Amino acid sequence: MSTVKQDRKVPRKPFNPWNLLLIVPLLVLVTPLFNMDGPRLFGMPFFYWFQFLFVVVGVLSTLIVYLMTRDKQPAGDAPDKLSVDDLDEGDAR
Repeated sequence: MSTVKQDRKVPRKPFNPWNLLLIVPLLVLVTPLFNMDGPRLFGMPFFYWFQFLFVVVGVLSTLIVYLMTRDKQPAGDAPDKLSVDDLDEGDAR
């Protein structure tokens, strides 16, 4: 069995503006935004209820991106028809 490498380009997915919405959950990493005690909500410090809120915001933004991009086909590209042997990176001896 000969191993002949073919130069095939991996198709790149086009930029989708909906993916920018995935930056929103990363805002929870910016601690100076919520590193404070007040205002309190039901006696709970801002730090805690803000993080609980961001769990919901992160799930919703991920759900929106999924729903808006799940049926999108790459523009002008046919489905990838590579065989398992083409994808195998191991050296078959």
